[in-house]
Amino acid sequence: MMTYLLRVLACLFICAAIPAPAHAQDQAAPVQQVLQAHGEVIIKSSRRTIGPTIDALGASGLPEAQTVLQRWQDKEMWFERETGLFVFAQEQDDGQLMLFDVSDGAEIGLADKKAYKQLKPNSGIRGLIAAALVQFQLNAPALEERLVAVNSIERDADPSHLEALRGAIENEPDAALKARKLRLERLLTIRFAQDDAERITAIESFSGDLGVDLRAALNPLVATRIDAGAEVPEGARVIEAGSEQLSREDAHAILVEKGLARPQISRDALRAALIENIEGDAVAGIRVATLDTDDARTGAYAALVEAGLADPLVSDADITEALQAVQFYEVFTGAPVSVAQAAQIALDDIETRVALSQTADLALDGLSLASIYFLAAIGLAITFGVMGVINMAHGEFIMMGAYTGYVVQLFVPDYTLSILLAIPLAFAVTFGAGVAMERLVIRWLYHRPLETLLATFGVSIALQQLAKNIFGTQARPLTAPGWLDGSWVINDIISISYIRIAIFVLALLFLGLFLFVMKRTRLGLEVRAVTQNPRMAASMGINPDKINMLTFGFGSGIAGIAGVAIGLYAKVTSEMGSDYIVQSFMTVVVGGVGNIWGTLLGATMVGFLQKGIEWMNPSNTLAAQTYMILFIILFIQFRPRGIIALKGRAAEA
Repeated sequence: MMTYLLRVLACLFICAAIPAPAHAQDQAAPVQQVLQAHGEVIIKSSRRTIGPTIDALGASGLPEAQTVLQRWQDKEMWFERETGLFVFAQEQDDGQLMLFDVSDGAEIGLADKKAYKQLKPNSGIRGLIAAALVQFQLNAPALEERLVAVNSIERDADPSHLEALRGAIENEPDAALKARKLRLERLLTIRFAQDDAERITAIESFSGDLGVDLRAALNPLVATRIDAGAEVPEGARVIEAGSEQLSREDAHAILVEKGLARPQISRDALRAALIENIEGDAVAGIRVATLDTDDARTGAYAALVEAGLADPLVSDADITEALQAVQFYEVFTGAPVSVAQAAQIALDDIETRVALSQTADLALDGLSLASIYFLAAIGLAITFGVMGVINMAHGEFIMMGAYTGYVVQLFVPDYTLSILLAIPLAFAVTFGAGVAMERLVIRWLYHRPLETLLATFGVSIALQQLAKNIFGTQARPLTAPGWLDGSWVINDIISISYIRIAIFVLALLFLGLFLFVMKRTRLGLEVRAVTQNPRMAASMGINPDKINMLTFGFGSGIAGIAGVAIGLYAKVTSEMGSDYIVQSFMTVVVGGVGNIWGTLLGATMVGFLQKGIEWMNPSNTLAAQTYMILFIILFIQFRPRGIIALKGRAAEA
């Protein structure tokens, strides 16, 4: 008896060690039951029939449904030919299959490959499966996976995504992602919702929004076509035939297409009809040799018409009669009338706001450019406007300041600290260079403008070549601090970089500094005294030579600081100064020589003028600068002393 029991237990142990067939493993699993309910459709799947099956899996609420869809999409799902049960499988090197349970992914065991058949969904079915997987991804525990799902919907939305997205909004823990989901849900409502009232409400909820994605959703809704009929449908817009929107030829073509008018006979068709009806050497009794003009061929064709051998010609009178017999109208084809009208109202409002935003963006660009020109010109306003020295090397002082900032960053890797150090150091370097230039060159050429121009032009060439010898010809980086990266974005159209904002603020600071030095310090008082009457100033104990030296150095130092600021925005090369010297002189001359407020107004005028011309001719920046120079030349003809002219003895000097 004991031996018999041992044999039974051994048999049971051996049976337990042998893998059970697939149907014994997962036949009762809920996900297997869903698959079996749609088994025939899955096995013979096509894009037209598989939709309800995929929807049933997605709506089953089973946690393993996502895995089944994913493995199905990856062609890892098989079914047993005999029982029809579904399994996951991986092909082995020996031609067998390693089977896994569809309910929990547990390993079942090896099986003969011939007993199973692989499901190979085509691209259309895989697309439907991918759409169904979105609802699982939208509610995934990991934020990264939910972001991937939202990004996927934004790139290629599908009507099935709308309900999935609506179900994934309320429980979204991330505030930023929830806002994106809410916006995306409204966009999909506009595109795919069945209820017109829902679509109109969603459209109206975007009031004031200028997003490109919104315009992309609205534009298809207002698609139209021109049609013709005895009556104008409700919501259609009447169009006159022969107007700019609908020419007579196009209107007649519409009627021909609808069978409401006869087509005109083309010259080729007329010629073909004549050739087809040649008998001997004549057509309808008219000798072929005489048909050498359009009128002769038309007459021969008319003879064929009378004989019933050709279709009648369509005259202008016939076309006019046909056009007058119907009404032409434009109807919406992208959406029902109420939805399309709401979309059109929204697009018209967007167009108005876009125009205003573009104007504001252009004004900000002009203001930004004006601040750059003001920074570049403020030093020249001192050396040229106050002292009357034509300094063609002013641009090279800007270049020296930019290279000073670059050198500082080589030794100070902290960009914020390096810029803070570079500003005073650039002032010191260019101040010293300006003093040296005044002592060595300028002081011998006062009141000799032509010689001063030639001498400073030579100095500018020498400084450019010196910079090339030291730094090379390639552009050098002057990197802005991290807190100046990016832009201040007001909406999808209006934005301005933080660097330009910083330059604008710096320009205002220098304006205040200049006014303080000139109006509130002894140096400013002495500069104004020497400028207005050098002899009288000398008699009062002021040294004109020293004041001229300090004034020229001060103007050169400000140019160096401007170089640091401009270097953050533009490329730092040996020629960068030449890009600003012309605009700097124009700014000072247009604003009014010797007046800082005039320099500010001149920079504003030149900046806005250049941006305006570039906006009208965006493809040719060089042409815009040429037009700007021509305009300024004309402006100076009518106002030679600039916008704000000096008065009194300073103006007469």
